[in-house]
Amino acid sequence: MIILLIIIILGFLFYASYSIKSQIYVRALCRVRTAENIVYLTFDDAPDAVQTPKVLDVLKQNNIKATFFCIGSKTVGNEQVIKQIIVDGHQIGNHSFSHKNTFPLLSRKKMLADVELCQQTLKKIIGCEPTFFRPPFGVTNPHVAWVVRKTGLKVIGWTIRSYDTNAVNQQKIVDRIVRQLKSGAIILLHDRLNGSETLLQSLIDEIRGKGFLFGELKV
Repeated sequence: MIILLIIIILGFLFYASYSIKSQIYVRALCRVRTAENIVYLTFDDAPDAVQTPKVLDVLKQNNIKATFFCIGSKTVGNEQVIKQIIVDGHQIGNHSFSHKNTFPLLSRKKMLADVELCQQTLKKIIGCEPTFFRPPFGVTNPHVAWVVRKTGLKVIGWTIRSYDTNAVNQQKIVDRIVRQLKSGAIILLHDRLNGSETLLQSLIDEIRGKGFLFGELKV
């Protein structure tokens, strides 16, 4: 009985940390409340010198606005890419400076320093600090919650995770996303991947074919 209780507790803690939708540690926007058939595109791990401009071109051609969650350390040498994201009318969010695998294990002060460094790095490029934050890997815990309270950042999760980093068949990725479409859905993609622009165009075509429009997350 005790072993079963321990398993249940550990399972609960795992779910609380590794599902940003759980809302247990951090209040995250994972779906926009709307009765309209509108979905929202978000991209993690920007900027990429090669792929991000390609993704921006597709978004511009289709007149769609998106949110790019940027890693502070990747901005070095990619300042013009960051500026282009803003020029094209998209939102930029904080995705931590380091995006290390150990980010969720950092102490509160080290985690805060990492997030604030990303804030200041992006501010130097775009002239203002982002208001959105997406924790690396979508992992939340009491330290992430403390950092969010200290910084006042708004946490953005997702409704639909594309798993585009794990799959090689783009049509399967598109089909998986389309099957889960619902009003107000926030879709998680990555702009850094090879072929991300062709995946994006296929996804846009399929989503529009289902009668959905694309919205812009508001600050």
